[in-house]
Amino acid sequence: MSPDGNATGEAAYGRFALANQVGPRFSSDWKSGNHRARRLVSEFIGTFGLTFVLSGGAAILAAHGGAELAPFQYAFTLSAVSALWLVAAVYCLGDISAHFNPAMTLAFTLRGDMGWPMAVAYILVQFIAAAAGSVVAAWLFGFGGNLAATMPQPGQYWQAVVFEGILTFGMVLVVLSMANGPKLVGAFVPLAVGAYVMAAGTMGGPYDGAAFNPARAFGPDFARGDLSTYWVYPLGSFLGVIVAVVTARFLRGPAKAQEANAAMGNPLDNG
Repeated sequence: MSPDGNATGEAAYGRFALANQVGPRFSSDWKSGNHRARRLVSEFIGTFGLTFVLSGGAAILAAHGGAELAPFQYAFTLSAVSALWLVAAVYCLGDISAHFNPAMTLAFTLRGDMGWPMAVAYILVQFIAAAAGSVVAAWLFGFGGNLAATMPQPGQYWQAVVFEGILTFGMVLVVLSMANGPKLVGAFVPLAVGAYVMAAGTMGGPYDGAAFNPARAFGPDFARGDLSTYWVYPLGSFLGVIVAVVTARFLRGPAKAQEANAAMGNPLDNG
């Protein structure tokens, strides 16, 4: 152990291994103001965009779509919108920071890729951005389609918790597996994320909205002023994250420097 209590040498993994290998270009201990600002702005843009296109898409479909859609058509359309946005946003911002989901931030933190102060800042920004995205969409387009709010079926709240846990488990395991060891294939992570969002959202959307992202669920509920069933989504995601991180650790072992780098990005210093 180093004097500050961090793991060093061969035992180091995650962000500590990264700190040992990468020079001043990267700050794994959250001390670089430039890096902090760039990561948080990146997280804001990506999460704002996600709830904006979902809430805006739902309101536009309701007001200007030209036809009444069946629930599965509605879910398919919004899943495609969110999947395509995430593919574009991760390709654009992934080299800086592209979690856009408190569940992913928690997973990377539990895996050892980032510290808790950074994680708390990420999660706060993600929730603020999600709320802002839905509020702006409601201001522009109205509240049609409930702004793509995630709502469990009546009387099936605990079933929805389990369902959200399963969907979050799958999402987190996909990302952790794509950013680990021999499968460190960063160029394909956005496509895998988009494919998963499309599949899970289309399948689960008619049931409970299929959020597997506490910020995505929060944005529309905040804009509508109705958080009565919101608790289902962070609880389900939390359970899914815990199981996914344990499973990923069992399958692939602890994250090394490259995995932490893939998780946290490479914001450049000024100059």
